[in-house]
Amino acid sequence: MDGLNEVGEVSVSRLQMDEQSDDTSPPEHERPALCDRLHGSVHDKENSPTMRAVLCAQVCKVYRFLTEDQRWLLVREQLSETPLSFSLPKQLLRALIREHADRVQEVNGLGELSPHWDGLRHDVINHCSHLIGCYQDTLAELDRLSVSSCFKSSGSKSDRHLQFVPTNLHTQRMEVTDPDSSGVWYEVITFGAPADHHQAFRHGGLRRLLNKHTGHSDGGPCPSSSVSYSQDESSRARELLASVAQLQPLVFGLAEELLSVSQEPHAARLQQVLDALTRQTEQFVHALKDELVKSALLAIHGQFAAPCGGSHVHSNGLLCDNSPAGREGPPSLGQRDDVRRDAEYDEEAWDRAWANVAMSLNCIIAMADRLRGRADRPQGGTSGEQQEAAGDADARDAASPSSSSSPSWQEQLLPLVVTLRDCVREAVAKARAAMTFVVLRGAVAPTVDQGPAQVVQRRHAVFSQALSALVCGFMLKLYGGLEDPDFLQQLHSVGVLAQFESLLSTYGDEVGMLEDMEVGVADLSQVAFTVTEAKTEETDDLLPTLSGTWGSFVVEVPLTPETFALLPRELREGRPIRVHPVLFNIGINQQQSLAERFGDSSPQERVNHQSCERLRVYCRALGERRPDAAGVQSLSDLLTSLERSVDARKRKNVEVLWIAATVCRQVSGVRLTSCKSAKDRTAMSVTLEQCVLLRERHSLGQQHFSSALDCMRRDGCRMENVQKNVGSRKFAFSGVQLLTFPRLYRPPDGSYGSTH
Repeated sequence: MDGLNEVGEVSVSRLQMDEQSDDTSPPEHERPALCDRLHGSVHDKENSPTMRAVLCAQVCKVYRFLTEDQRWLLVREQLSETPLSFSLPKQLLRALIREHADRVQEVNGLGELSPHWDGLRHDVINHCSHLIGCYQDTLAELDRLSVSSCFKSSGSKSDRHLQFVPTNLHTQRMEVTDPDSSGVWYEVITFGAPADHHQAFRHGGLRRLLNKHTGHSDGGPCPSSSVSYSQDESSRARELLASVAQLQPLVFGLAEELLSVSQEPHAARLQQVLDALTRQTEQFVHALKDELVKSALLAIHGQFAAPCGGSHVHSNGLLCDNSPAGREGPPSLGQRDDVRRDAEYDEEAWDRAWANVAMSLNCIIAMADRLRGRADRPQGGTSGEQQEAAGDADARDAASPSSSSSPSWQEQLLPLVVTLRDCVREAVAKARAAMTFVVLRGAVAPTVDQGPAQVVQRRHAVFSQALSALVCGFMLKLYGGLEDPDFLQQLHSVGVLAQFESLLSTYGDEVGMLEDMEVGVADLSQVAFTVTEAKTEETDDLLPTLSGTWGSFVVEVPLTPETFALLPRELREGRPIRVHPVLFNIGINQQQSLAERFGDSSPQERVNHQSCERLRVYCRALGERRPDAAGVQSLSDLLTSLERSVDARKRKNVEVLWIAATVCRQVSGVRLTSCKSAKDRTAMSVTLEQCVLLRERHSLGQQHFSSALDCMRRDGCRMENVQKNVGSRKFAFSGVQLLTFPRLYRPPDGSYGSTH
């Protein structure tokens, strides 16, 4: 009974089948084939290393149903836990801890900042430090719990340390074997709706909380939340800051050395130092001629100078206000010049800054050429040819005293070197301001701008639950489609569809759960899968691994070498598989009846309309890139029916869920079903879907449909799931509640009642 230990042996001496006509009876030597194929699928494929890596603690039920032509269907129902329930959340927590620790290190390395920006840096550090502390505590607890379990029960939904773990996550699989075919598998991932029950829903779910945050304005100085930079841009900015910090002292050192050498004229040594200065200055200019610097300077002035009045770049790296709060009266003349200069800032301003560095270097080179030329010419005068070689430097020296009383080389080079250093300082100040802005904005955008730490933590936890379920479903879909070249081509050319079905009501706390789930499912669009070759067939080497940062996570799914070789070249080379998530919700319980009569069902309508459009976009892309793929031709009619059902003003219109599930299976997508805890309403949905598949794809007799449905609900794997969660073999419905349910979602008598 526990699925682990043998408890006995059953011998079947004879199986009496219903009488069949001679033309439908298989030959005597073929009669055992059905059992052989079932035995092979159970003991070979199901016990493969890849399946053992993703499934555990399996519970199985076997049924025998009659088809319309009076033949037998053998149906095997399997419910499994998965180690991914804890494995993925722990990997996500480690990734988030690393990301936030790196962000703290980045902003701490920016040095001195103006007061406004230093305050923002402290906000980033406090935000990140709070999350790091919470996530480290959670990770330590998950490491302890995952040693003995890979399952979070419905009663643990509100456990603080289990925020990131999906509730009651299972794979519901059905294998159908009939006389004409080998086993066909159907999968649905079932789990409690991804939501943060620990923080509860007093103020709504994620969608409402995020909308409240983005719509909030505290009247603070010059908001810049509209400007954000990617991780790559932040990395480039840090590299430029490092280059500037390295090259500026080199340029200044060589300029000082040039003055020192010029004290005692020595043309060869002067030229040697000048060549080194030229190389370093050209390298400095080349490093600064980056479009990121220019765009960041424009963003600084566009975001701050215009709305807040005058501002200018200081040597500490960022803008300071020319008109601080509390200062009264008109600006001074110098302040008016700053305001005018900022108002006239354009795209060429940065080009002029580094061009000034290059021109000041050219002046030094010209003066050095002139001084060396004067040293080489006779005492009596200057030839016309030498005057021409001196060029512009001679013109500059026209008003200087005669050669007999001319200043020293050092005195003539000093003002030019001072000009070079001033130009370098100005360029460095602007570049440092721009790159500091990029790094700080890159840190602010994914932290402070995302809302209070509690909201960000809620979003991470909801995403973790949805991600764990998605990865489990994708791995099963990939394993089942390894011998289907059309499916494998579809993965890298279009991506994989993930269709989430929700049975939450739009009344009370479940509105907040739906708002959490809506954001968590949408965030999965930032996830990509890649397929890699496993080092060994050990379980640890076949578990998926998570890498990347928030907004760009990649899940690597390892396959055994012989399996990996079956993949198309694109997937073997690491082509990412994009995720296209959609969410359809139809409330079916008594709370939804209240919402439809006295409350608000608009959240459900919004979610369904948006997902319907996203589903059409995915199917359109599939039709364009894989026009010959199986099932594509029938998608248009299905989508039209889905749109009509979504638009229909019909209460508890479960046809929306049925059609969406059909489209998902037609395009080989991942199916996921949820209610509050995936225990009761989810059981009704999953068993109904299984019987519909038997009827539509395997000719289950219509007169046997209801009995099959009742059988699965009364004696099937979902009843074992209820037992596992609450210790009772009863669905948590009352007779009065069930009167409000759609007819096909009502369990048989005797299978429901009080769970206490």
